[in-house]
Amino acid sequence: MQRLDCPSCGQAVYFRNTICSCGAPLVFDPEVGRFVADAPVCAKLIDLGCNWAAESGGLCRSCAMTTTIPDLSVEGNHELLARSEEAKRWVLANLARWRWFTTADPGPRPVFQMLSERAGQQQVNVTMGHADGVITINVVEADAAVRVERQLQLGELYRSMIGHMRHEIAHFLFERLAALPGFLEAFRAMFGDERADYALALQQHYAQPKPPGGEYISEYATMHPHEDWAETAAHVLHLVDMTDSLMATGLTGPEIPAPGYDAYADADGDHLLHAATAVALAVNEINRALDNPDVYPFVLTDATRTKLKFALHWLSGGATMTPQAEAAELALPPA
Repeated sequence: MQRLDCPSCGQAVYFRNTICSCGAPLVFDPEVGRFVADAPVCAKLIDLGCNWAAESGGLCRSCAMTTTIPDLSVEGNHELLARSEEAKRWVLANLARWRWFTTADPGPRPVFQMLSERAGQQQVNVTMGHADGVITINVVEADAAVRVERQLQLGELYRSMIGHMRHEIAHFLFERLAALPGFLEAFRAMFGDERADYALALQQHYAQPKPPGGEYISEYATMHPHEDWAETAAHVLHLVDMTDSLMATGLTGPEIPAPGYDAYADADGDHLLHAATAVALAVNEINRALDNPDVYPFVLTDATRTKLKFALHWLSGGATMTPQAEAAELALPPA
């Protein structure tokens, strides 16, 4: 995330801020990626702390994607929904850098069902996932204690609300990209045939989970080509946003690009991954000095780098890519 400034006084502010210390309201416009003056604010400002600019109907483009919310009379659900919506806004702001879901993007947008395991006196099962354009999110995992417990239980350090949003939106974007000529053929050559029986793959995964080895970015990615894609695409978003965020601080180093480098504008997958690896190693060392886990504890093999470059190529260009433009792109190696 880039450095954000108050449009009134110019001092540094943060993505979740709704008011500057100078007293000016802070309204974020995802179309331009910054706080702007004199913009109408989302109708969910008071209810959920949403500081995005309102569009048609009084809602911002993020809140308008949510069609179902949990029972807010149940203790805790209101705060969990607010945290989950903030994570969604963060990821949508990232994707807007590649024009996804902006006014320049003519394609469909996802629908979000924000549900909760907590339903009064009982617990209900909520399965996160994507189906036919609808993304289901379990807001209970916005609870820090629940998140840590499930990270340990499932061995998933990156199990977070932002991680869930990136993973599930990646499933949605697969459907968008699959409509472009050449995508499915190139995808199947690299990830496998996504038409394979998903229910059977899921059953086999939980009965006999496979280690990622050198071919997959995570254990979950081994389950099915759809999950390999979603995990890989989510890691592209992790790496690009991590690099972009460090660059916004102005810090640099021997292997880190000079200030002014825009990770979202770098079409060279090899260069981007080199920069992201340097950033990850640097931040890992800082975390180790504080006895904290590595911020990016993954080893990128030749196989996973090839998949990451494939996902970067399509994600960074797919939002506004026409079939004619993509046909020209296919003359280049997808990796």
